[in-house]
Amino acid sequence: MIKVIVVEDNDTIREGLKILIDGTKGYSCLAAFPDCELLLRSFKNLNPDILLIDIGLPGMNGIEGIKKVKSISPELTILVLTVYEENDLIFNALCAGASGYIVKKTPFFKLLNAIKEAHHGYTPMSSKIAGKVIKLFSVKNGKSGKVELSVREKEILTRLVEGSSVKAIADSLTITMDTLGFEFRNIYSKLHKYSRLRVLSKL
Repeated sequence: MIKVIVVEDNDTIREGLKILIDGTKGYSCLAAFPDCELLLRSFKNLNPDILLIDIGLPGMNGIEGIKKVKSISPELTILVLTVYEENDLIFNALCAGASGYIVKKTPFFKLLNAIKEAHHGYTPMSSKIAGKVIKLFSVKNGKSGKVELSVREKEILTRLVEGSSVKAIADSLTITMDTLGFEFRNIYSKLHKYSRLRVLSKL
């Protein structure tokens, strides 16, 4: 059973997601909140596998909410719900601790599949996000310099930027999709750590 929490201020979307997740075998929506404040008040009494969270929330925005949730539960997998295909807010959310994003217009069966893949640790990124990650790691910073991408991780990201599919990347590197998923998890983990260290270095 994949246990999900939804944070979305649009009542129709929030309740729709809750009903559909609860109505699908193998999934359970533990709770659905309209804002981060209510989420944080209840979070310690819940034990989710996946957090689906909107960025543009009233009060505390989704990015700040992600940071606070990650400080409580560092290993939790967080997916951003967004109306945008690509933008800096999504990238900032990934840096804050999210491990992927789902566009709100995504067909529901694909959304469920994305949740399942994220639960199993497979959260690939788009070519534009991959380019931003490469650029971020190219910035030299004293306190964050010890966090670096491996040669293989750089190659994976570069191939994404060039337009290769994840299946093509796995085939060209002669690795399984599970191994590629492991590489993506490492990339996200390093992105989160690198981003935290860059923030600390500026204090």
